[in-house]
Amino acid sequence: MSAAFSGPLPAAAQPAPTGLHLVLQPATTVFPSKEFYVARIIDERPSRGAVAWLLMPPTRPGQPAAVHPTDLQGGGMAAIRQFIAQSLPRGTSRRPLTIRLQECRVTETAAPGQPAQVDGRIALKMTLEWQREGETIALTDYRGAARYRRPLNQPAVVEPALRQALTEALRYCHSWVTTQAPTSLKLATGLRLRFTDYRQQTEPDTLFYDPALPLAWADFTAPARTGKYAAAVFPSFSYAGQPRVVQGVLQLNLNLKVFVVRSSSWVAVRDAYNLNHEQRHFDLVKLVAERYKRRLTPERLTLKDYNSILQYEYLVAFQEMNRLQEQYDAETHGGQDTVAQERWNQRIEAELRQYGVGPGSKAGAVAGQESGQ
Repeated sequence: MSAAFSGPLPAAAQPAPTGLHLVLQPATTVFPSKEFYVARIIDERPSRGAVAWLLMPPTRPGQPAAVHPTDLQGGGMAAIRQFIAQSLPRGTSRRPLTIRLQECRVTETAAPGQPAQVDGRIALKMTLEWQREGETIALTDYRGAARYRRPLNQPAVVEPALRQALTEALRYCHSWVTTQAPTSLKLATGLRLRFTDYRQQTEPDTLFYDPALPLAWADFTAPARTGKYAAAVFPSFSYAGQPRVVQGVLQLNLNLKVFVVRSSSWVAVRDAYNLNHEQRHFDLVKLVAERYKRRLTPERLTLKDYNSILQYEYLVAFQEMNRLQEQYDAETHGGQDTVAQERWNQRIEAELRQYGVGPGSKAGAVAGQESGQ
């Protein structure tokens, strides 16, 4: 951001600085905020010496005006830190931000064709950032430039101009954070994860998992195949959602879809026993999806890496799903071992009940998980 301003300066100009020091007066504009406070101010100016280079009248007749380095009384950074603390009081805000002051410089030159007049320029540059979860988050940059003209023998004009320039910089920082805080991921202070189960049956080739709507032979629409299996179903799962920041908290509302593609499922022998075996394949995917939800605890998720963690745990769950399906078919011999099949029936039903999954159940959503500051 850049800014420039000119025009009338504050009427109450202070007495001319003595001893080549500017006395930065206390801030008269205060920007209270519940969103942030300035915890650190880091001096990154290329030159840490004088803030101002002022054109002063000659000390002896006949000599030209000369430029003199002029710092703020008490030291440039000390005076600026005090001014910022007055302008942006700490209060009870929740984000400790850092200002990196990269430039604060006043330079003066003689006005062209007017040796009794001085042209001044104030350059300000600062960046705003903060530390969150051990990571430095860059927020915004400010670049400001102000110009003024003064009589050569009235250096007192400089301080009000500098004070106004600093005030405009802090006004911008305050406005930027206040505007961005409710909806910006950069400024999010926490994370809330909520899963919902997708159960709408709106796609003709897809059956979404619903305890009240088990598999039926009508869901097996692929041509029958020959071999050792009486039927085959190919369930899977996915998640979808759009993250958004609400009042400074990242909301992850994810829709979990456990499904069977009808056109990939086939049957050669239609009976209740075989249909139960295929339903258990579907149930196993639901179990894996429920375990996936519960691994995404507030301790696991971070604002920095939430998306990569979601994807990583999804891949882990997908591998687990494939292993379980293979184990299930191997131990039941594709459903031909009735004793093993009954053991798996009981095991799957017991775990589904632990997760509150069953006919008429509304469970399956993990709500209100939060992490962050």
